[in-house]
Amino acid sequence: MGEFSISHMLILAVVLLVFFGPSKIPQFGQSLGKAIRGFKQGLNEIDTDSKDVTNHQLNPNYQNAGTPSQTEKAKDPTKV
Repeated sequence: MGEFSISHMLILAVVLLVFFGPSKIPQFGQSLGKAIRGFKQGLNEIDTDSKDVTNHQLNPNYQNAGTPSQTEKAKDPTKV
């Protein structure tokens, strides 16, 4: 009873097909794929940001890879 077997998946697939029809199921799959992709991108951004903060805390001279104009402005405050 506690196991999820192939027969359970087939029954679930038939029920979904009856309720939603064959045209809606691919849309659900596509939406689910987009949601998973967005979640993974969010995790990667958080991981990148945390590495950036860690590098900055460990090495005070650490600079983000900015555009040359940004790094030049930071070095020479007289440039606008």
